[in-house]
Formats: sequence, structure tokens, C-alpha cells
Amino acid sequence: MIKSLLYSIQNLITLSPSEIDIVTSLFKEKTYKKGDFFLAEGQICKQVGFVAKGLLRYYINHDGEEKTYAFSQENDYVCNYESFLPQGPSSKIIQALEDCDVLVISHDDLQIFYANVREGERFGRIAIEAVFLQLLKDVNSFYTETPELRYGRFIKNHPDLQQRISQYHIASFVGVKPQSLSRIRKRMSTQF
Repeated sequence: MIKSLLYSIQNLITLSPSEIDIVTSLFKEKTYKKGDFFLAEGQICKQVGFVAKGLLRYYINHDGEEKTYAFSQENDYVCNYESFLPQGPSSKIIQALEDCDVLVISHDDLQIFYANVREGERFGRIAIEAVFLQLLKDVNSFYTETPELRYGRFIKNHPDLQQRISQYHIASFVGVKPQSLSRIRKRMSTQF
């Protein structure tokens, strides 16, 4: 599990052998069963995770309706940075859709990572920039794209997730009801 994490980090920064030891000591293995919460509504997000195996869903509960806005799968990081960075209560929920093996680092240990890994803060900046850019793209998509375009992009960007995620959750992510997603899928299949 740790090899995947080290590979992910070393795609962005160089780690010396002693820094590899630091990373290995700071990240802890944690298992989540399908349905378990990585983060429940109202909790403070106290950790960042690296998904070694499994799939998690990010959503909000809006007037009793779940609205999915992201997924994290193998080799992705999982965190609600809006709660994690200021250490405030989360309005977002992160739940395992499958059994998951996750390497987690606490907020305090991440500060140790930043202080003791030569390019640690650079790694943090690059990672947060990627999260920020994705957030901007997602927000823009909801204001400028049709549900068909959003679904098409979902399929293009995540072809493997279609078999792993329920149609209900995909519809929520696209921003439509499941019946509407069925119609969109039918229209798209007749176009090809």
C-alpha cells in the first residue's frame, strides 16, 4: 500500500531515503467497510487519506436529498479541505461505496510532513492547486453545461466507475433524477 503513496508523492517531489522513512511513519493504514463514513456531517475532518483500494463518495445532504459532487478511487486523495484546513465542522459527507484501504495522515502529522520533508510544503501547494482547479471546473460545469455534457464527461473521465457506482449516485453527480439519467443514456446510445 505504501508504495502507491510514495509513487504518488514522488510524481510531484523528490524524496530522500530518510524522507521516505518520515512519510512511512506518518501515514497509518485504515480500513473502511462499504457504508462507513470517512467523514460525517458536522464532524471536523482531521485527516487526509490516500486511497489504496476502494471507492468513496463526497456528498451534501440538502433538504433531505443527497447531492453527490465527487468521488475518490484508487490512487486519489480523500479529504474535505474546507473542514480540514481550518479544522472546522464539515457540511460535507464522505462515505465508502466499497470496502476501502486508505493510508491516512492526521492534521498534526501533516504539519510534521511539511516541516521535515524538504519539498513537503511544495507538495501541499501543488496538491491543493489541483483540488482548487477541479473545483472551479466542476462549478463552471453546473452553470454552463447540459446534463448530457456532464454525463458524457463523467463517462470519458471515469470509464471504469460506471460499473462501480449505482445509477442513483451517477445521476446525483450529473445533477439529474435517475429517470432523467436513463433518458440521457438512451439518447446517447442511439447517437453512436
